[in-house]
Amino acid sequence: MEALYFKTRDDHIVQCTLCPHYCIIKPGQSGKCRVRHNANGQLQTQVYNNVSALSADPVEKKPLYHFYPGYNILSVGSFGCNMTCSFCQNFDISQATETVIDRRKTEISRPVIIERAKKSESNIGLAFTYNEPTVWFEFMRDLAIDAGESGMSTVMVSNGFINPDPLDELNAHIDAFNIDLKAFNDNFYRTYTGSAIKPVLNTLKKIRSADRHLELTYLVIPGLNDDKNEFMNCIDWINENLGQDTVLHLSRYFPGYNFSAPATPASTLREMYGIASEKLNYVYLGNIDIPESSDTVCPACGTKVTSRRAYSTEHMNTTDGRCSACGHLIYKYFRP
Repeated sequence: MEALYFKTRDDHIVQCTLCPHYCIIKPGQSGKCRVRHNANGQLQTQVYNNVSALSADPVEKKPLYHFYPGYNILSVGSFGCNMTCSFCQNFDISQATETVIDRRKTEISRPVIIERAKKSESNIGLAFTYNEPTVWFEFMRDLAIDAGESGMSTVMVSNGFINPDPLDELNAHIDAFNIDLKAFNDNFYRTYTGSAIKPVLNTLKKIRSADRHLELTYLVIPGLNDDKNEFMNCIDWINENLGQDTVLHLSRYFPGYNFSAPATPASTLREMYGIASEKLNYVYLGNIDIPESSDTVCPACGTKVTSRRAYSTEHMNTTDGRCSACGHLIYKYFRP
């Protein structure tokens, strides 16, 4: 079907305006994401209802720790990505070729997905994840509207590399975001992701100004984005532009795809956890089992509010999203 956000130029050439790549696409070719195709002067999405994965997950697995913690969410994804990360964890779907995408095509209609979500146990709604949801824009938007009309919440797990106008449209229908902040320097973004950092930072500020729920994930890769001074600057930026209550997940890297650097040492994660915790109230460690590093502690009085272990969530000192000891609001989005 016809895609949104493109301009037609001379000789049936189109320019996609969905993301900051602004791909100029000749007839018969596709953009960097491999799923938006020029069909004789019309930009078409090749993956409108093409689903690569559909699974019920704990919402903490997205990861989202402050958006209805303890509940499940139906995760849905497709193919394609507008970044080319050397360390991609889902490269088999995000970096799949057009031939592979066509061979693995599984079409699932929106009503079927909505019905599945309604029947899923302890489910709060839908999460768009696995590949980069931005390049699945049309289906994601339509499905998010359906979910909202059905009384369900929606989540987008994204790299944040999207233009302002389509993001404005999503902000009207997506309730919560987890955005990957992959580093805090543009050279890293250009070298290892094939993109740029400024549009991502603009996305973060735009989501915050729209009053959507926002959490960040920072995958710590040894020797590439673990410089302590640079990370301090990153934390300062988050604090100043997004606020000290911004939830930050520091995630352990493991070798994969085209990257063979050794896994992140636990000592590095602990050190960066300490740096981030000096300015941010809610910092968590992921992809590693370090006791209490996933627990939520009240920043006002120090009471442990929620204990987590391997996506198992136990609320210890809250019944309404506030700290039972002092009344400080911890979870804006909470169900007992």
